[in-house]
Amino acid sequence: MRVIGMIGVTPPQSAATLHVIEGGLSPNYVADAARAHENSGFDLVLVGYSSSSAEGFLVALHAAARTERLGYLIAHRPGFVAPTLMARKIATFDHLSGGRLAVHIITGKTDDEQEGDGDFTPKAERYRRAAEYLELMQLTWSSEQPFDFAGEFYRVKGAHSDVRPLQKPHPLLFFGGASEGALAMGARLCDVYAIYAEPLASTRERIKQFRAQAAAFGRRPGFNISVRPIIAASEGAAWDKANKILAAMTGAKGWSRQETMSGPVDNAGKRLMGFALERDVHDERLWMPIARATGALGNTSCLVGTPEQVARSILEYYKLGIDSVLIRGFDPFNDTVEFGRELIPRIKAGAVEIDRSLFPHAGVR
Repeated sequence: MRVIGMIGVTPPQSAATLHVIEGGLSPNYVADAARAHENSGFDLVLVGYSSSSAEGFLVALHAAARTERLGYLIAHRPGFVAPTLMARKIATFDHLSGGRLAVHIITGKTDDEQEGDGDFTPKAERYRRAAEYLELMQLTWSSEQPFDFAGEFYRVKGAHSDVRPLQKPHPLLFFGGASEGALAMGARLCDVYAIYAEPLASTRERIKQFRAQAAAFGRRPGFNISVRPIIAASEGAAWDKANKILAAMTGAKGWSRQETMSGPVDNAGKRLMGFALERDVHDERLWMPIARATGALGNTSCLVGTPEQVARSILEYYKLGIDSVLIRGFDPFNDTVEFGRELIPRIKAGAVEIDRSLFPHAGVR
């Protein structure tokens, strides 16, 4: 079970912080947050993207130079950098970090935010562009000789790269989204499908459907869920903590370019809001009121309970085929340390036990 965190770029303003990638840049905090994740046993950290935040590849390179083992999942929006250049940029980072890179492909939540970076392309078209972008990027990594390419969005002649990724065939490519365009792109070109934590029944069905879609291209993708654990020494204390965080979230709507939004801005958010409106708690401890209160703008479904209870809930997703989990709290730095002490060891050990029970003669998978 791969465990992923998220590093912010400035110290959080409260113990009920919703988003962490805006508000300037503190190089010392970036380094401290990365080291805290490394010391806590995280495998990777997400470096997010917004149309006003610090540039993610530079943030990650700064952090990578100050850590030894931790990997970096860098959010990237196709369309602002030429795909051949991005192929070389990723390969360069992969070598400089010793193979500690993964890339999360996103196409932008809202038209308004994309327009802040000068992109006025409609969302459905952005997915087609992203698919062509990834195709050209992967061709750049794999081609031994200069090549030509002519598509709907990109055209190159004599393209070639002297640097290829250290990881073979290339760093993992994550993607998210619930629209037809997102799924078509990911099934053909990406390695890990990242979704928000939903009820187990719907998660099982999404895995089944996407596996079938990817199988048509001869691919078997991995799956990641993103969830906010809220843990305490007793279950009652955990629910009290959750309700205090919810009270502090009143009126919070997400990133600056989404402050005027009153609800979800993408298909993944609409799915999350649907479950939040259906009921407060699914599957015993999947808690949805923060998603409802904040318009389901981002990763806002929570698992509430003791460390043992929350770890068991995460492992129920592992049994379904989720092999990667992104966990982050609302008090980013302190929660990182607490998750490393109380939650990650239980998740890792539990995954090993599940593997041994499923594959008793093959060791862990």
